[in-house]
Amino acid sequence: QVQLVESGGDLVQPGGSLRLSCAASGSTLYYYAIAWFRQAPGKEREGIACINDGGDGSKFYIDSVRGRFTISRDDAKNMAYLQMNSLKPEDTAVYFCATAICSFDGQYHITDYRGQGTQVTVSS
Repeated sequence: QVQLVESGGDLVQPGGSLRLSCAASGSTLYYYAIAWFRQAPGKEREGIACINDGGDGSKFYIDSVRGRFTISRDDAKNMAYLQMNSLKPEDTAVYFCATAICSFDGQYHITDYRGQGTQVTVSS
C-alpha cells in the first residue's frame, strides 16, 4: 500500500513558478511510474507529465506544458516533483500525483494509487 500526499500548491501570478511535491509512504516508489494530473472546475482530468520507474526515468509531457514544466523523482527520498515555470491562468487546477502508466500520447493511466491533490491558482 502506497500513500501519496501532494504539497506546494499556492496562488501565484502569471509568469511565476511553483514546485509541487508528491510524498510517498508505505512502500518504495522506485518500481512505479508516477504521473501528475490536473483537473480544473468543469473540465476533464488531464494527465500532464509522467516519469517512468526508477530503473528507467524516461519523461513524458503533454504539449501544453512541455518546456514549462519538469517532472522529476528522488527515489532515495521517496518523492516526486513537478517544477512549473511560466505559469498561465489556464494552469489553474487541482494537481495530484498518481502511480501510472506513461505513454507518448499523453493518455497516462492511473494504476494503483493517487493523492488528494493540491490547489494551484494562477491569477493577478
